[in-house]
Amino acid sequence: MTIKGKAYIAGAFEHPTRHAPDKTAAQLHAEVALGALADAGLSRDDVDGYFCSGDAPGPGPPSMAEYMNLKLRHAESTELGGASYVVLAAHAAAAIALGKCNVALITLAGRPRSEGIATGTAPRSRDPNQPEAGWEAPYAITAANGYAMCAMRHMHEYGTTSAQLAWVKVAASHHAQHNPHAMLPEVVTVADVLNSPMIADPLHRLDCCVISDGGGALVVVRPEIAKSLRRPLIKIIGAGEAVQHLGGGTFDLTTSGAARSGPIAFAEAGVAPADIKYASIYDSFTITVVIQLEDLGFCAKGAGGRFVADGNLIAGVGKLPFNTDGGGLCNNHPGNRGGMTKVIEAVRQLCGEAHPAVQVKNCDLALAQGTGFQLATRHGSATLIMERE
Repeated sequence: MTIKGKAYIAGAFEHPTRHAPDKTAAQLHAEVALGALADAGLSRDDVDGYFCSGDAPGPGPPSMAEYMNLKLRHAESTELGGASYVVLAAHAAAAIALGKCNVALITLAGRPRSEGIATGTAPRSRDPNQPEAGWEAPYAITAANGYAMCAMRHMHEYGTTSAQLAWVKVAASHHAQHNPHAMLPEVVTVADVLNSPMIADPLHRLDCCVISDGGGALVVVRPEIAKSLRRPLIKIIGAGEAVQHLGGGTFDLTTSGAARSGPIAFAEAGVAPADIKYASIYDSFTITVVIQLEDLGFCAKGAGGRFVADGNLIAGVGKLPFNTDGGGLCNNHPGNRGGMTKVIEAVRQLCGEAHPAVQVKNCDLALAQGTGFQLATRHGSATLIMERE
């Protein structure tokens, strides 16, 4: 079954908070839900499908459906880390295409900043029942040193430099300066990135994403409903997902799951990387962006460092405008599920509602890419392609 043209994104909303010590995660979920429904011109009573991930309190859909008093006939909770909400947008479109629901609500919320979670530098707690626990837990891998291994290997294989990686942060900062909610709105230079403290060689502090509270929501609907609303028609035309793991030791630190999810999405959409006007790329670290751009086909393998250099990701300047809200590197990163914000900014671009300074001209085709968990071990990948009708 293809989902091409079978569902439209009718509403999108990003919570303005970056620090919410006075709110619960459930409250943030409810607030972004109301924001997205208002954007679509729909009400809570219209919702008959609900989608969330591991950030949702309680056992997911049952708890949140009760909290928001939703009357559902379809629900789903999928956990793929930073890829979760890109996947869920596609799964909502599939559920609509199958007639399981008419109006799907997707919500994300997190409070890692208020909870003092050191996402990148503290070892994550491991369930002793996880199959890999006995082999990896003793070495206490963190997100930062895992991604640093990927960066170091990419440098060894392809000659990528720290200065080239820094251009990813520079581009994000050029966009964040126009976002009043961005955690890091100051424009930085390559030198600023290289002079920031080393976190895990070769990644500096400014190579790493921010840690924020916040959230976002999407409303995905049947085509007939979308066409009855006073909103731009943003249809989902392609989606792909993949899980990548160590494969018994036969893995490559410089290749992500996007090498598999990307071609699936492009094939379903019937478009090529060269056709994409705007790209939202998951940016936990600068190296994450470089590797995904290569794997999605925006440049050859190993050419990512050269591709992102000299401002090629900056709107109005470069070849491929990316993360025009500032992304996870500068705007917000509510937990490890930043894929939601990638879809939201892509929708803004397609609707012509991004900040005028970063709005891509004639933006009719956009891509959102999510990568979840640890690029150096096992992770999920999701690619979503959207078109303005």
